[in-house]
Amino acid sequence: MGKLTVRALRAVLVVVLTGTVFVQAGMVWALVSGSDPEDGSLPLTALRVITILGMGSAQVALVCVWRLVAMVRRGTVFSHAAFRYVDGVIGAIVAAALVWFAVTAVNAPGQRDDPGVTVIMGGIGVAILGVALIVLVLRMLLAQAVARDVEAAQMQAELDEVI
Repeated sequence: MGKLTVRALRAVLVVVLTGTVFVQAGMVWALVSGSDPEDGSLPLTALRVITILGMGSAQVALVCVWRLVAMVRRGTVFSHAAFRYVDGVIGAIVAAALVWFAVTAVNAPGQRDDPGVTVIMGGIGVAILGVALIVLVLRMLLAQAVARDVEAAQMQAELDEVI
């Protein structure tokens, strides 16, 4: 992975992480200050709490990706240590799907006249879970690569002994 690619990815990660922290701070401020009364059709307190949790899951994924990029840069990504971060990304995606299902449940009572919106939102939640499954498949590929790397190192050691 080139230096420019790593820097660009890290810049994007920093911008997104900063944005999520600001959103979380705004939601916490709105919850603590009570400056925005709930006069709408949606329960704003529940949505704010859900937003804080959703941003937290995004932050976990961002930190895990940051660590994986560092491992790629050092050439150590094909090791057992990488699984912890890939598992973190999978967990964060599953948490994001659960948060999305919670948003769908909070929004559903307001959609009685048009239940198609709730169905579409549920479909988006399933799609988010699909992304978690894709990352799980990529984790399995990483496991195969690590196993082959270990096997290749053992074969190289045996070859060195023979020579």
